[in-house]
Amino acid sequence: MFDKLQAVEDRYNHLNELLSDPEVMADVEKLRQYSIEHADLAETVTVYREYKKKKEQYEETRPMLEDSSLDEEMRELVKLEVSELEEALEEMEEQLTKLLIPKDPNDDKNVIIEIRGAAGGDEAALFAGDLYRMYSRYAESKGWKTETMSASPTELGGFKEVVFMIKGKGAYSRLKFENGAHRVQRVPKTESGGRVHTSTATVAVLPEVEDVDVDIRNEDLKIDTYRSSGAGGQHVNTTDSAVRIVHIPTGIMVAMQDEKSQIKNREKAMKVLKARVYAAAQEEAEAEYAEQRKSAVGTGDRSERIRTYNYPQSRVTDHRINLTLQKLDAIIDGDLDEIVEALIVEEQTERLESLNRND
Repeated sequence: MFDKLQAVEDRYNHLNELLSDPEVMADVEKLRQYSIEHADLAETVTVYREYKKKKEQYEETRPMLEDSSLDEEMRELVKLEVSELEEALEEMEEQLTKLLIPKDPNDDKNVIIEIRGAAGGDEAALFAGDLYRMYSRYAESKGWKTETMSASPTELGGFKEVVFMIKGKGAYSRLKFENGAHRVQRVPKTESGGRVHTSTATVAVLPEVEDVDVDIRNEDLKIDTYRSSGAGGQHVNTTDSAVRIVHIPTGIMVAMQDEKSQIKNREKAMKVLKARVYAAAQEEAEAEYAEQRKSAVGTGDRSERIRTYNYPQSRVTDHRINLTLQKLDAIIDGDLDEIVEALIVEEQTERLESLNRND
């Protein structure tokens, strides 16, 4: 482990030199890449340097216990200092082990979430609306911003489909585990007999993609404009403000019509398209690895059932880690931290085990 830590510190020092190099400072892209890498390594290097100081203090202090000339009071003080240093070193070693776990490069990014009502008709659409509000409230509790990109509301107040972006540092790192099929068990508002029904909604979580992350050429795009439909006042059916973009190599299609401006619809459509193309490429690259090792926190496939919300028993169960919480109302109101933290711990444990296997 310490060889790896020294290599990290050496790289950090080299990055300091590079960031002061006039040639690098003149190259915007290199400056950006090195700055991001430098920031990513900063915490590990800070903790490692503090660890080395503590280790040096420990190695200087520990031999004093063998000194027969020390009186009893001084010996007790030395014992106490050695004990405190041992405890601090143990804690820092644990922290450094976690810091060496490879990070998901998308963790700090904004996130695009797509929710669709699946099995269950009107009730599935209502549940999709509940999930949308749950994530919106969670984002609000974190100080993140939510922006609806497109929505297909139903008359009962749900959504056939809703796509929205959550902007904030670390949004993807905490919401990426929501990928999959969410199941609800409750008596629908439309049910007169009081019977419990089971409905589902699918959630897709995509990191917002920058131009440097994915190469989409203009010649690979087919862009159509058309007149929007649905609620929207006098602009509806009078201007070609709606936009449909197809990425020809993958067949991925995105349509936007929520904005009155064609330019805004096109901007939103491109953001979602880039995220979907990037996600598809990631899935393809990781498919072989996923076959070799099925993660306990799930494959991220939106068809995989990941969680059940049982209203009669006020119970939420995450099937990937067998976690059941009797606080459905709080969770649906956006209190997701307990579930998210448990999933993060599970992921870190898996990554650490993988790291140890490869050592």
